[in-house]
Amino acid sequence: MKLYYMPASCSLSPHIVINELGLDVELIKVDHTSHKTEAGLDFHGVNPHGYVPVLELADGNHLREGPAIVQYLADLKPEAGLLPAAGTMARYKLQEMLGFLSTEIHKGFIPLLYARLAGGYVETARPKLEKRYQWIDAHLADRLFLMGDRFTVADAYLFALTGWGQAAWLKSYYKAGIHFDELDHLKAWYLRMRQRDAVRKSIVEEGLAFD
Repeated sequence: MKLYYMPASCSLSPHIVINELGLDVELIKVDHTSHKTEAGLDFHGVNPHGYVPVLELADGNHLREGPAIVQYLADLKPEAGLLPAAGTMARYKLQEMLGFLSTEIHKGFIPLLYARLAGGYVETARPKLEKRYQWIDAHLADRLFLMGDRFTVADAYLFALTGWGQAAWLKSYYKAGIHFDELDHLKAWYLRMRQRDAVRKSIVEEGLAFD
């Protein structure tokens, strides 16, 4: 298998899951400007939409959406417990969380990431995103991870997204960072995540700073 990724993007989520499971997956870095791989491949031939992550399977099939990719990966080793069994209410609850992260958090960051183009809309989008994070903070008040006391693929996804809000370049360059100062449960969760071996390994493999 191959994972096409861009450093510090949402593809960090399946990257973490891969390392949690100890899977043998080739990492293919994609340049965010040229949309070419280090070998010179035009990434649009892999994903016409031009975005990561993409998981290329041994049979030539491609999965092109993060929530689908992390569930596929976790199902390869169900004994690891990174997501509940198919058909259970716990599985549907996890899928509900992935949907929330995709539509309310991931997409909520877009106006901030493209603040110059979004213009005044940033001042509408940022408070909405902060409210979503306030809900997550309250949700984490009585649990170690998003779905309870056990790490799941949902935590990997949230970690990748939350890193954007912490990025110094987002706060200073775009002046559109979000504020986590009073979200103590979220901050404690984030620190726990950064201490996980799979997270640390993924950060290093992507050449990111580990402050």
